[in-house]
Amino acid sequence: MVLRLKPRESRTLPGLPRTKRQAFTTQKSPGLLPADRGFLFFNAAVLVQTDGMTGFFHFSHAITRAPGTSVIHGLRTDLGVAPDYEGIAAEHGAYVAALRDLGLTVDVLPPLEDYPDSIFVEDPALVFSEGAILLRPGAPSRLGERDDMRRALARHFEHIAELAEGENADGGDVLVTPSMVFIGLSQRTNTAGATALCRHLSALGRAARVVATPAGVLHLKTACALLAVDTVLVTPAMAASGVFSGFRLLLTPDGEEGAANALRLHDTVLVSDAYPCTIELLNQEGFRVRPLCVRQIAKLDAGLSCLSLRW
Repeated sequence: MVLRLKPRESRTLPGLPRTKRQAFTTQKSPGLLPADRGFLFFNAAVLVQTDGMTGFFHFSHAITRAPGTSVIHGLRTDLGVAPDYEGIAAEHGAYVAALRDLGLTVDVLPPLEDYPDSIFVEDPALVFSEGAILLRPGAPSRLGERDDMRRALARHFEHIAELAEGENADGGDVLVTPSMVFIGLSQRTNTAGATALCRHLSALGRAARVVATPAGVLHLKTACALLAVDTVLVTPAMAASGVFSGFRLLLTPDGEEGAANALRLHDTVLVSDAYPCTIELLNQEGFRVRPLCVRQIAKLDAGLSCLSLRW
């Protein structure tokens, strides 16, 4: 099911995420998937309750990294107006503050000046409560980030698997859902890396599926974000790909494809404040939305999920 923005009076309790709203639903809404009722079961033993503060979207810890002054030289496809260091630092500080406001304990790693893109900690690692996987970024300029990230992960995880040489995978190409981990093939994630990542995920008890990232999209999560256990915010190109068949899809409004990289934490969806129509759409759907300014960070082909590792 694909939903587009249209003016209407909200039929749901404002400010509550879908998983919490369901506790107040007396009839199944027409056209929604069977998962939109009561409690949602997945992976044989995991239960997501209607309380948005528990279950799949609850995180207690996060790892971030402060930007170095070299961040303005990070990888980017648009070589127009360069990002501003002070602006990036301010946006990153507000992001960390938002995570802490939502109850997460946040490690802020020191800058790595030799690695301009190291602020985007999501790409060199993948974390779960049961263990971590040290990835191998597809951009050669980022491979040196792995050593410092390995040390950071070791402070929290006893089990750390690692991708080997030739097995390239960026965390931006990985979308975790309750029943499946989607791994997108892209310029940064190759077949060898995706296949190896599937093996490591299986060892953690996670099912995985390798999918094709739409042409012209840097990372899988550039074009999608999980908003509820059955609902994905997607760009039109991602919707047309059929990757999320069986999910309820919210389509980004025209011209706001960049909003697809949103991030749900607990009962709140973080979204860039540059996309007012998407914010309206999410409000209409009953989500509690917290807009954040990431306009300088966006000049580095990045978004909200890129800035942290969460578990």
